[in-house]
Amino acid sequence: MTTIKHLKPMLLAIIILISTSMQAQDAKEIVKKADDKMQGEESSISTMSMTIKRPTYERNLAFKNWTKGTQYAMTLVTAPAQEKGQTFLKRDREMWNWNPRISRMIKLPPSMMSQGWMGSDYTNDDALKKSSIVEDYNHTLIGEEKIDEQDCYHIQLIPTEEAAVVWGKVMMWITKDEYLQMKVEYYDEDEFLVKTELAHNITTIGGRILPSQFEIIPADKPNQRTIINIENIEFNVPINDNFFSQQSMKRIR
Repeated sequence: MTTIKHLKPMLLAIIILISTSMQAQDAKEIVKKADDKMQGEESSISTMSMTIKRPTYERNLAFKNWTKGTQYAMTLVTAPAQEKGQTFLKRDREMWNWNPRISRMIKLPPSMMSQGWMGSDYTNDDALKKSSIVEDYNHTLIGEEKIDEQDCYHIQLIPTEEAAVVWGKVMMWITKDEYLQMKVEYYDEDEFLVKTELAHNITTIGGRILPSQFEIIPADKPNQRTIINIENIEFNVPINDNFFSQQSMKRIR
């Protein structure tokens, strides 16, 4: 009888440990499925437009993206004319900017990752997916919630100790049926909300059901926002690693 009494707490601890491990794995798997669906399991090529809305003005940009896994990304600004030709490159943990107007290549330091890309509410880290929401964070399934009448998993992401990331915490709402990121909240290291990203206009694009529009709203400036529209996207297109180079930055159109 004494042995059974001692076994009960041990069994309970094992059950809790297994349950916690399964929940973490499930949450990570959900986030990975959502990320793969949006970024492509291997690669993607997309064209997008961006509208930066401010109280006194509105600014429009167009750009093209190439991505390959989490290691490589290239972004080419195609409009307006005064910004056309600017290129951003990410290779592993490094990021560069090529400005053809001044023929200058700049390596962007980690301190610039949280700054707005091209003056928008979209950060440099967002633009080139510098951090991996799958590998750089620990994932916890918080519960379930409806977002725009969609049944969603509510997942908390906390950075791992060794991760060099911009955010102190990320909260995601991912649909159960199609693994769409309907809502994402980004928090700083003190857990203050910095911005919210909302997905709109769910449609078939690139052969997949995806939101074609994303709206980014800063928490401290609710009267401004950035809206990104996906015009076209192709997934898992063969792209050579050598494409993601400083030489390519100067040549691509």
